[in-house]
Amino acid sequence: MTGLLHDDSLSFLTRGYDFGAQIWRRTRQGARAVPLRLLGGDALLVRGSDGVALFYDDTRIARHGAMPAFVQDTLFGRGSVHSLDGAAHHHRKATFVDVAYEDAQVERLRPVLQTEWQSELDAWLGGGERSAYDAAVGAFGRAIMRWAGLPGTREAQTRWAARLAQIVDGFGVPYSPEYLLAYGNRLWSDRHAQRLIEAVRAGTLDAEAGTALAEWASHRDPSGDLLPARLAGIELQNSIRPMIAVARFVAFAAKELRDRPEWRSRIAAEAAERGSLVDGPLATAFAQEIRRTAPFVPMLPGRALADIELDGERLRAGGRVVLDILGTDTDPRSWPHAESFDPERFEGVEDYEALTAFVPQGGADVASGHRCPGEKLAIAGLAAAVSALSDPGVTILGSGLDVNRRRLPTKPASGGRVRAEATTSRCPVHRG
Repeated sequence: MTGLLHDDSLSFLTRGYDFGAQIWRRTRQGARAVPLRLLGGDALLVRGSDGVALFYDDTRIARHGAMPAFVQDTLFGRGSVHSLDGAAHHHRKATFVDVAYEDAQVERLRPVLQTEWQSELDAWLGGGERSAYDAAVGAFGRAIMRWAGLPGTREAQTRWAARLAQIVDGFGVPYSPEYLLAYGNRLWSDRHAQRLIEAVRAGTLDAEAGTALAEWASHRDPSGDLLPARLAGIELQNSIRPMIAVARFVAFAAKELRDRPEWRSRIAAEAAERGSLVDGPLATAFAQEIRRTAPFVPMLPGRALADIELDGERLRAGGRVVLDILGTDTDPRSWPHAESFDPERFEGVEDYEALTAFVPQGGADVASGHRCPGEKLAIAGLAAAVSALSDPGVTILGSGLDVNRRRLPTKPASGGRVRAEATTSRCPVHRG
């Protein structure tokens, strides 16, 4: 690791989602690992199934202390499950699995998704022009909060969803005022979630059994003690925020659907035949290809617990191992025609977790590893959004769909503006 005389951290800030591709150009085609320097230390960027297997081997890679503090504190919350390893991680992760991953929990969410996305579709047909992104923040926020057992009016839930969405939007730009806003929204959200936990524990707020609110209010650490209310509130947010973050995928879905009218027609016909916006196989396949190709989480860091080697490259214990998420999801050795947007590659694929190079929300085993347990919820939500955006009564506008690949996280600039087709508007005022 002595050949690199410069630090790549600045390049990451300036290149954004193209950083990984620039690093891979240093080495031979198809390599699985390449050395670099990050934050003054040696690191190894890895990709593909081999890189995923290494990164999620908790006997060789630790997550604790690897995530920069400015990301951990704003996006995930201090002390959250994302910073844990070993037995402590497995213990707390089990509650996330119970809350979000079990099929019964996904089934509870589906009818709420149908209601919320039908409401957004009706608003568009009635003359509204909210962007796909803004509609998704509201629809996903209200749906996931009802699913989680959280109290509040529709308006209050929409406002909290907007705060959580802004945290996701601002955590990756520490040089910007948006980061300060994200930090402020994190403080507000932490206090609000803590009060909900305290109210349940005090008996002044009922929490339905099996909901995220009930589970985190009663969660105990390995020693048998209740989690501090503040930390339980943080994990409550980590149960609902990932769904709201999927709104960024919805913006990319609007962009791709506009460019592919044949897919819009097929998905619209599917939704009409099924009489539902939820769980259409074509919409789900399209959603999965969005998750594979859209620039979302670019990479994840870990620390080597021992000297490691991958594909001829070595890293000493203590160095950073960085999994190239986007580079793995679009790796030519892992995906036929990886550069092409092709939802058909996911048609008929039931066990997407078996695709070891498909890691838009983490990889490896959900229960024992760091894969997001809310992935099934995310797929159901994104597929419902795809169906709504495919309705023939709405138009996705072509302006503002450019993507700034230097900004983390990113999305189409306009969020994907949507309005009713003039000939289908339900109100004469909005025709023409």
